[in-house]
Amino acid sequence: MGLCWFLLSFLFHSLYAHNDFFTSIGELIFHCFVLFCIHSLGYTSCQTYETCQMTDLLYTEKDLVTSLKEYIRQEENRLEQVKEWADKLDSLTNTATQDPEGFLGHPVNAFKLMKRLNSEWGDLESLVLKDTTNGFISNLTMQRQFFPTEEDQTGAAKALLRLQDTYQLSANTISNGDLPGVVHKSRMTVADCFELGKIAYSEADYYHTELWMAQALTQLDEGEESTIEKVTVMDYLNYAIYQQGELERALELTKRMLKLDPNHQRANGNLKYFEFQLEKQRKAEAEKKEQEDKKREKKVLDKREAQRKRSKDPLPERKKYEKLCRGEGVKLTPRRQSRLFCRYFDNNRNPRLLLAPVKQEDEWDRPRIVRYHDIISDSEITTVKELAKPRLKRATVHDPNTGKLTTAHYRVSKSAWLSAYEHSTIEKINQRIEDVTDLEMDTAEELQVANYGVGGQYEPHFDFGRMSDVSAGGATVFPDVGAAVWPKKGTAVFWYNLFASGEGDYSTRHAACPVLVGNKWVSNKWIHERGQEFRRPCAMSEME
Repeated sequence: MGLCWFLLSFLFHSLYAHNDFFTSIGELIFHCFVLFCIHSLGYTSCQTYETCQMTDLLYTEKDLVTSLKEYIRQEENRLEQVKEWADKLDSLTNTATQDPEGFLGHPVNAFKLMKRLNSEWGDLESLVLKDTTNGFISNLTMQRQFFPTEEDQTGAAKALLRLQDTYQLSANTISNGDLPGVVHKSRMTVADCFELGKIAYSEADYYHTELWMAQALTQLDEGEESTIEKVTVMDYLNYAIYQQGELERALELTKRMLKLDPNHQRANGNLKYFEFQLEKQRKAEAEKKEQEDKKREKKVLDKREAQRKRSKDPLPERKKYEKLCRGEGVKLTPRRQSRLFCRYFDNNRNPRLLLAPVKQEDEWDRPRIVRYHDIISDSEITTVKELAKPRLKRATVHDPNTGKLTTAHYRVSKSAWLSAYEHSTIEKINQRIEDVTDLEMDTAEELQVANYGVGGQYEPHFDFGRMSDVSAGGATVFPDVGAAVWPKKGTAVFWYNLFASGEGDYSTRHAACPVLVGNKWVSNKWIHERGQEFRRPCAMSEME
């Protein structure tokens, strides 16, 4: 039952922290935060939100814009020549037609007229018909193979909706681009909001359909120009409201639709249907009113009892996770806080740390989580990123039913694996991990590099298991204990997720919050319990 022991992870994080292009963004300015993890029997799964492919798309688009501008320049030159020809002939023909016979009485004018009509108009025809699109079209055709797919666009939309829920953002806030820490503010158009609502609609997600169709309608009402018609937006919005059981609101919106388009076939049908359903609902409510009055007192008591029970129920893990992601974590008591210290750490006089001890900071007491500051340099981060970028692939998780690695909606990222023999920097990082943890690296996994772009996340999971649990890394928050570890450039975070007895420490269940703004790079190191027999001897008690 050898399983995952500890987790310490490097996080290469962008300026701001808090599918498959939609799983990544890369090559922005980053911060760094590191994780190492002692892993179990050796099955691993990983997933990252890679940013470099999105960066490649930016450069692809820039190249296409350059090509398009060259096409426009050629077209403008061509049209300028046509305009000059037209202006010249306009003046000439105006003069000539005032006295046609007198004008043509001059032999040179007669000759030039013949010449123009016989050859020069033919040249003009060739100029007008000249195809200047070849360069642009060929470039566009070549680049299209690298363009995002429909799945990528849907993935990016779902990432936005995920951020909206996790960070409790209104559609108006997102549409206005008013996100915390944002540098390049960008507003969404009516068409953008409408598209987001349509994607939610196609997923039968009527809650988000309503939010984004309502936002599109608001922007139209405020006077924003768009090719999207109000009645079209209202049609989607109406259906989303109806699907959520709000008949009165659906009826009112239907009446508003009919004011804009009295002949709207679906709205006319809905008007009669909603009125019928509301009348039916009112009659049913009236019939129940008398019985409800009799049971009201009992219902009030039952409601109070239900509220009392709910108040005792623990918050669902998803809610805990989202609260921690928003910074609404558990606050340590003064007594527990007093046990946390910062120190220079040489790991029992390790020869490589004697002259340059690392800066160690206690982040949490139970489970013990520590952070090592300035553990990796900017140049090392750059090297790791450059080595990883060409290999980044959509991260996977272990499917306990099939035993195979597969992608999962709850893990949105891209990752790559780097071996020590590939580059001296990786070898140095591995040695540094061994120095600060005093754990054997020979049986550890290769260095995993993960990249999370906008909306990139990994929902709560363990990094140890009983052969059926998923194994992965990249912790940020710990829902069971209320801890939150925030990204900081060049730092490493470390914890054991197995007790010395080999039993899993379930308090280390952790999650990577969605990336709200920017992108995040993380490097994880899983270290097996196998090989640590003399470095971390097995304890006698189960929870020791």
